[in-house]
Amino acid sequence: MSNKRLRKAKIWFFSSTLLLIFLLFFISGCAPAKPRAIEIKAVSPGEYDPEVWGKTYPLEYQSWLETKNPRPSGLSKYKKGWDEDKVIYDKLSEFPFMALLYKGWGFGIEYNEPRGHFYMLKDQLEIDPSRVKAGGVCLTCKSPYAGKLEKELGKEYYSMPYLEAVKKIPQKHQELGVACIDCHDSSTMKLKAARWTVEKAVKDLGKTRFSRQEMRSLVCAQCHVTYVIPKSPEMKSTGVFFPWQKSKWGDISIENIIKTIKSDPTYLEWKQEVTGFKLGYIRHPEFEFFSRGSVHWKAGLSCSDCHMPYKIVEGAKISDHNIMSPLKNGLVACKFCHIESTDKLKEQVLIIQDRTMSLFLRAGYQTAAVAKLFQLVHTEQAKGKNFDQSLYDQAKEYYEQAFYRVVYIGAENSVGFHNPTEAGRILGDAIAFAGKAEGLLRQLLTKGGVEVPAEIQLELKKYLNNRGEKKLNFRPEQEFKDPFNLQEEFGLKK
Repeated sequence: MSNKRLRKAKIWFFSSTLLLIFLLFFISGCAPAKPRAIEIKAVSPGEYDPEVWGKTYPLEYQSWLETKNPRPSGLSKYKKGWDEDKVIYDKLSEFPFMALLYKGWGFGIEYNEPRGHFYMLKDQLEIDPSRVKAGGVCLTCKSPYAGKLEKELGKEYYSMPYLEAVKKIPQKHQELGVACIDCHDSSTMKLKAARWTVEKAVKDLGKTRFSRQEMRSLVCAQCHVTYVIPKSPEMKSTGVFFPWQKSKWGDISIENIIKTIKSDPTYLEWKQEVTGFKLGYIRHPEFEFFSRGSVHWKAGLSCSDCHMPYKIVEGAKISDHNIMSPLKNGLVACKFCHIESTDKLKEQVLIIQDRTMSLFLRAGYQTAAVAKLFQLVHTEQAKGKNFDQSLYDQAKEYYEQAFYRVVYIGAENSVGFHNPTEAGRILGDAIAFAGKAEGLLRQLLTKGGVEVPAEIQLELKKYLNNRGEKKLNFRPEQEFKDPFNLQEEFGLKK
């Protein structure tokens, strides 16, 4: 090689090397800094006060405090919650068949869309007193002091008048909802699920060991589950438990929940006014619904992945403790796995929720119609008629199967999204059971010589308006808008 060519090659190599070094320096300088790790420090054992925890973990504490802030309206089609005007949305006005089905129960007087975790206990203090008639047991999911009260008071805790139980809590924390101590070990900050209810429940499932990812759902399952409050003959609360005894981890079915509720008369907590039947109840079964083979559960996701996504604050990576629906947070959590645009993702969510809502409304009104037929069977007009008892018993069984399924989906807070396939199955079965019950009751009444109207009048306005001052706890625009044109079918215009 000539000296001239060699000199050119050296210049090219030297220039390329300098350019490469410059590019590497430029890229490394522009790359985001690696988030700093949160230093783990112990908090005093048994410390309930989130403010004290916040001195050690200020970023997480400030994030948790944000749960008291209103959510911008219009982000979620069906779960309005609490908007900038601080209006609490009344579910009975949005779904009037609930006012009929829950008549005779606190939920038939006041039943609101929930606010943020900051208001868990405060909402309970402000709601109609009929909702806390069960006594101190109502604090089990609402106060971090529940376990302490249960240990100190024993059985007295369950039936003690609610406000008396609240006064057993230190005054500063008598409105404190979920707190750091509910989910974290104060020494190691590892996740824990310490409530006696969930400890017993997972043993009933035969589950004793949990991965970290499973724990990120189990801590939520301390409260986002259904539960039963057994009653004494005097209708005093004697305990509280999750009805999981006939199920297994990842397969807590509505069928087994119903079997448990119906297995013991002490589990029937109230008397339905329209039918006169003693019934159990199902509350917010998010964990049972999500964990029963949903797509996201089978993909290994936890509740925290979607409702507490990681974020960078002041250079540190933390879980967002401002817990909310991903719809109200710009679907940030979804973007960790999905490449679709926000608009496309939201469209898919609403497709699922619209389908669920259509089935839910149909199942709810169909079940309410059956309740009114039972009311007809029990009227003075029908007294003394020779009704077929076997038809009556079978209709009652079908009605209860429909009723519990409607309550289950109505109480679950995702409008079907947590498990779309299971929502369709449950509501399809509810419609089928209600249809069978109606057919049997029409046959029973006709054979007994009672004329059955072709169109059953639900009298929904009566049930909505006859609940005291609570009927005023909503805006006029919250009245049922009938998005699926069911008014004429169910006689709602009358």
